[in-house]
Amino acid sequence: MEDYIVKTLAPKLRGDGGWVEFVSYENGVLTLVFRGECSKCLILNRCLDWMEKEILRDLGETVRIEAIRRKPYFWDMA
Repeated sequence: MEDYIVKTLAPKLRGDGGWVEFVSYENGVLTLVFRGECSKCLILNRCLDWMEKEILRDLGETVRIEAIRRKPYFWDMA
C-alpha cells in the first residue's frame, strides 16, 4: 500500500502543490499525512473519496482514509 501511495497517488497531488505521506495501513484504515496545499484544502474530502476509489480499482482493496493535515515545517519559520 505504501508503494502505491508514494509512486502512484502522491505524484498526482504534487501537480496541485500538495503532497501526501504514508503513515500506516491496518485493518482497512489507511492513515496519511497531507501537507502543502493539501493541508489547507477545502475539498480534501473529495480527494479522499477519489483516492479510495483509485485504491479499490487498482488494488482491489476497500479502505477508509484517515487524513491528518499538517503544514510544512518551513511555514513555521516565516
